[in-house]
Amino acid sequence: MSLADLTLDHWRSFDLRTARRAAREAADLVGGRVTAVDSVEHLGSPLHRVRIDREGQEFALIPGGPVELGFDVDAWQPTAEQSADYARSLEAGFGLGADLRAYLAQMLSPRRSVAPATLLMAVEDERLTEIPADTPAELEARGLRMPTSDEWEHACGAGAGTLFRWGDECPLDRIPYGDRTGPHNLLNAFGLRIAYDTYRTELTSEGTAVHGGDGGESVCGGYGTLLAWLPLATANRNPSMVEFVYGPEGEDMCDEFSVRPVLAL
Repeated sequence: MSLADLTLDHWRSFDLRTARRAAREAADLVGGRVTAVDSVEHLGSPLHRVRIDREGQEFALIPGGPVELGFDVDAWQPTAEQSADYARSLEAGFGLGADLRAYLAQMLSPRRSVAPATLLMAVEDERLTEIPADTPAELEARGLRMPTSDEWEHACGAGAGTLFRWGDECPLDRIPYGDRTGPHNLLNAFGLRIAYDTYRTELTSEGTAVHGGDGGESVCGGYGTLLAWLPLATANRNPSMVEFVYGPEGEDMCDEFSVRPVLAL
C-alpha cells in the first residue's frame, strides 16, 4: 500500500513493524529521518505515533482517508457540573442563551464526512509574520504549506468525536491557562502539541476559522471555567475571533498568531 492510500482505519490495523516501515517510507519521501515510533491507547485500541525530523523540524504522520469531523451537539449531553458552570457564565453576561448546546452549535463546526490526504504535520506551531491570504513565502521556500481547517481538526482529534481531543469533559476547578496538570498539556494521539494554550491562535489556509485558542480572550474576559476551556475544543471555530484576526486589528497583531506547517506526501 502506498502512503497516498493510507487511511486512519488502515493505520489502526497495522502492527508496529508495519508502522515502522510506513514511517521510513514517509521520511524518505521528504528527505527526513524517523526519530520515534511508539503507540498510545486511543479510542479503546493502540494507535501508532510517528515522529520524523526534517531539516531540524519535527513532524508527525497523520493518516487520512474517510473520517468524520465536527461535533454532534444533538448527541451530546452536558454534565450537571458543566450546565451549572455555564449558568454562572450567563449570570456574568457571557454565553448565548440558556441552552449550552445551542451555544456550542454557534461555536463549533458541524458533524460532517471528509477525506483528508495523508500528510506530515509539524509537532509544534510557529509564529506568523503576516496574516496570509495564501501559503506564506517563508513556508513555501521550505516546501511547506498551511493546513486546511479540516486537516487541522482531523490532526487534533485523531478520530475522536468528543468535545475535546481527550474527551467530553475538562477540569472545572481551574482554567487551562497556567495549569500544568490538565489534559491539554499532553501530546495528542498523533504526537502533536496541539490545542494546548488558549493564548495561541492557529490559522489555516481558509479564513473562516481559527483553531487551538482565542488569543486569551476568554481568560481575560472572565467568561467562566467551561467557556475558558472551549477554545481548546477540537471543532472550535470561534467566529468572533475570526472577525478579529482577519480585520484591521488582526493585521497589527499578526505576530500573536501561528500556523502549523504541513508537508505533503
